[in-house]
Parts: sequence; structure tokens; C-alpha cells
Amino acid sequence: MNEEVRRIMTLDPITVSPNQTLAQVQEVMIDNKVQQIPVVENGKLRGLITSYDLWKNHKDASFNPETQVQEVMTTNVLRITPIDKVGTAAELFMSKRFKTLPVVNLDGDLKGVVTAFDVIKHTLKEEYPRPILYREVLEG
Repeated sequence: MNEEVRRIMTLDPITVSPNQTLAQVQEVMIDNKVQQIPVVENGKLRGLITSYDLWKNHKDASFNPETQVQEVMTTNVLRITPIDKVGTAAELFMSKRFKTLPVVNLDGDLKGVVTAFDVIKHTLKEEYPRPILYREVLEG
């Protein structure tokens, strides 16, 4: 848990721009099987759009698929730096109950993302370098 986030983060994550439409974002999410996407403009993190944001807007009777991301994205996004510790990311995931943290440098440039799954995978590999398969347990 004292490893730096840069060791486990995803470099060059899928991103969208603030002026893309909700219809476009929905397609990107489905095609890439992701639920959270950083919103980036000129390399700078501007926000995060999630499947929950889309769901909330679909629920509204006045939903318009041409609505731009910037109108519904979350702008007050927790973020960490590449040198923050994996344990810090884990604590944020547990206390805030979300699944993705953008990783930015001191200038606000998006450098990657770290997910709760990345933390789980890292922790499991530290504890069990060779995966234990359920079938092997039954046969052993």
C-alpha cells in the first residue's frame, strides 16, 4: 500500500471533451465497458462523467441526447497525483464510495486514472503472487 499510484494507474485513459454529447458519451461507455470517464480539455482535467450522470438525465422527462457533457458532468472531482500512495487511493475509495480517481500532475494535466479494481488487483498480487484458482483448491 506504500507503492506510488503511478505504478498501478492506467496511462492514456479513455477521455471525452466537455462539448461532446451525452449520446456520444453513452456510446463510448458501452463500447469500452467503462462507467466513469474523465472530461479533458487541452490536456487538463475538467471533470468526470459517470453512468450515474447519464442515468439521472435519462430519468428526466426532458432528456436530450444532444446535451453537452459540460452541462451534467461532476466538476468537483477528487484527484490524486502519480506519487500519492496506493493506500491513499484505497482510503478514498472506501470513504467516498466511488470507483475511479483521476491522476493529475501539479498543473492539472491528466496523467492517468486509478480504479478500485486496480487497487484490489495490486493488493491481491502482493499477497498472492500466483493466483489461487478455486478448481485447484478442490483438486488439491
